[in-house]
Amino acid sequence: MHGVPARVPLGFAGLLMIAALLAAQTDTPRRTVWDGVYTEAQAERGKAAFGQSCSGCHALAVDGKSPLVGEPFWKSFAQETVGDLLTYVSANMPNGAPGSLNESTYRDIVALMLKSNGFPAGSADLRRDAVGAVQILPKDGSTELPANALAHVVGCLSKTGADWVITKATTPERVAAPGGEDATRPLGNRTMPLKFVITRLDPLAGSRVVVSGLLIGPGGADGINVTAVTRVAQKCP
Repeated sequence: MHGVPARVPLGFAGLLMIAALLAAQTDTPRRTVWDGVYTEAQAERGKAAFGQSCSGCHALAVDGKSPLVGEPFWKSFAQETVGDLLTYVSANMPNGAPGSLNESTYRDIVALMLKSNGFPAGSADLRRDAVGAVQILPKDGSTELPANALAHVVGCLSKTGADWVITKATTPERVAAPGGEDATRPLGNRTMPLKFVITRLDPLAGSRVVVSGLLIGPGGADGINVTAVTRVAQKCP
């Protein structure tokens, strides 16, 4: 019996240690493309590979054919990770023979894409196992998606006059299939007009829905060009 009280302080100390570790993890800054995730030498190697395998369809200049820099880059990859970018390039390039290059070549091409978009080089080569969580965000850390990005929002469907809107909308995020969490996730405080709606939405009025489509204006400031509306809960919120 004398040993029991002695165990209590040890357990409490252990809990304090766990709490401190969790706090430290929470405070750890997220890595982004601005932290340097490739090397200059790697981007230089990427030039030859890009010229041989990609330049016939894409350009690394904003005024070129199907550019991979500037607004088209942000429209496709803002909010994604460098790991997502590497996976996409590996699965879709080169045109007509996707996935035909070796892993190191794809990494070099992605390094060149990052350099061409103005992201700084670092001290270590880009590796798949090191960039899975490295986020592609503007330098100010904003998570707002650009105009014309394909996105989805969750909110309450209602009608204003002849126009449909989604109220209490969440921040637009990259398109994903509606999931169970969409029925209970916290909503936002935005109101977004729904544009170019071609399906009858009256049966969904008052429901919690997921709306997918192209954002009109940065962050969907002017609405969303609708491709799909899916009910995830009968009532909203």
